[in-house]
Amino acid sequence: MKQEIVTFLHSIDKDIFNLSKYIYDNPESSFHEYKCCSYLINIFKKYNFNVIENYINIPTAFYAQYGNGHPKICFICEYDAVENGNHITGHNLISSISTGAALSLSRVIDKSHGSVIVIGCPGEFIGSSKVTMAKQGVFNDIDIVLMAHPDVITAESGTSMALLPLKIVYKGEMGLRYRSLGSYSPLDACLFTFNTINMLSKGLKHDNGIDGVIVKGGTSPSLLPSECESRFYLRGSKMCYVIELEKKLRELVKTVGNLMEIHSEASIYELPYEELITNTTLSRIFSHNLKETGIIEIESAKDTLSSLSLGTVSHLVPCIHPYISIVEDDSIKYSSGEFAMATISRFAQDRVMKTAQALALTALDIIEKEHLLQEIKLNSLIIINSSAENVRY
Repeated sequence: MKQEIVTFLHSIDKDIFNLSKYIYDNPESSFHEYKCCSYLINIFKKYNFNVIENYINIPTAFYAQYGNGHPKICFICEYDAVENGNHITGHNLISSISTGAALSLSRVIDKSHGSVIVIGCPGEFIGSSKVTMAKQGVFNDIDIVLMAHPDVITAESGTSMALLPLKIVYKGEMGLRYRSLGSYSPLDACLFTFNTINMLSKGLKHDNGIDGVIVKGGTSPSLLPSECESRFYLRGSKMCYVIELEKKLRELVKTVGNLMEIHSEASIYELPYEELITNTTLSRIFSHNLKETGIIEIESAKDTLSSLSLGTVSHLVPCIHPYISIVEDDSIKYSSGEFAMATISRFAQDRVMKTAQALALTALDIIEKEHLLQEIKLNSLIIINSSAENVRY
């Protein structure tokens, strides 16, 4: 069956490249990926997947399934672009890799058992749909979740940062600035908060970090704004540390409001992301299969300072999120315009097909060898429990 997977992948090489190119040529921002979602849905319908569109009432999400029963192997498609930045993070290739893996696995699943599932997950850059899906129980019946991310290096799946989005709003009375001497404005409170956070950030522990931006703060230098809003991403190596940081910021906001006699409020404005927990057994199997395709140089687990919505999923289902180099030129930087252009190169396409093959063969290993699935699930329990114990003590 492995040879059938490899042979079928070769036969759809052009289709997979056309998919990468279509998503690249039609960059759509988070939760507005209508063209790309439709293109993917049509592919899976063509290959007889049962497709649910407008999945969980998200217009650009879908759920595609081929086969029945367990194990249920899930591949993730992401297809949103950075607004005004095209596919500088290569989400067009995430969809291509997962599509190639799912289609090739579906060609042999009838000879064995289990299900091939593909979930189209829009909005990775803005409150990812994966987190919403996780909260709604979408992954509760899934056995394994597989995906791979394009990069400038090839590395094993590691960890990511937990993330909590916090919105801070100060409100007061609008008025002419020259007539309001001797009183504080919402903008004063906002700027004071930023300065304080910058000072406090120097003493943060557990790899915590705070990134913020003012999204509303007035329209004219001569007018005091009646409202000033800022938004922050609180990051940490574990969600429990981020929650402690959130508590401190809420206390700060309350104190600033009281000192300046300004109305203050703090609230979560997007769903938080938990840190990624990589299943090491699953990662080992994938790395072996990736080497079998000819991609030999694989760096050790990459721990990213970014936050991944897959982190939340990884607390429910065994997951991996390895990185695959799609560039030949070492000078190309990730998340650059040059990186986006590299996603439609022939070298990138070769890496896409080899990674799709490795993912499909990893899934086949799990389907054919029942003890592997048991080992993978036990590994996840041990890692999660160990992580909880380390936090406690």
